[in-house]
Amino acid sequence: MFRAVVLIAAVVLAADQLTKYWAESALSGGQTITVLGDLLQLRLVYNPGAAFSIGSAYTWIFAVFAAAAVVAVTVVARRVTSRAWAVALGLVLGGAATHLLDRLFREPGFARGHVVDFIDYAGFFVGNVADIALVVGVGIVMLLNVRDIPLRATAGETRTDEQVPSSGS
Repeated sequence: MFRAVVLIAAVVLAADQLTKYWAESALSGGQTITVLGDLLQLRLVYNPGAAFSIGSAYTWIFAVFAAAAVVAVTVVARRVTSRAWAVALGLVLGGAATHLLDRLFREPGFARGHVVDFIDYAGFFVGNVADIALVVGVGIVMLLNVRDIPLRATAGETRTDEQVPSSGS
């Protein structure tokens, strides 16, 4: 299942970075594209902070938190045999990894980079594909916890070869 987590994370990372590339090329002149009236628009902003631009003077701290999240999720994901947990952790890992890349390699510099946001939700906040993956992934994690579904698959789920008990057990 670890491969599935990594694959999902890679898809999220690629989708996020490709859409950010598109947003920077299509929206860089201050253009706004209306998708659903005032409810959903596309407009380019560079976010030095966290959600709602909170903590914009502490961008480097968000880089540290993103790195810690990537490491923690990767460690936990290595133990996962549940498909649902693999999807959830893949989404979270992909979102955290792409935010980390933005913080490390975008302007204005290493560990101070601004996240590219372009999906404007009725003027309430502006986000990106990684934010969607993070929200959905964390939502699934919360649901799995509330339903008390373990990281390791139960007998009804497919197990990988290394988790199948030997006949001598």
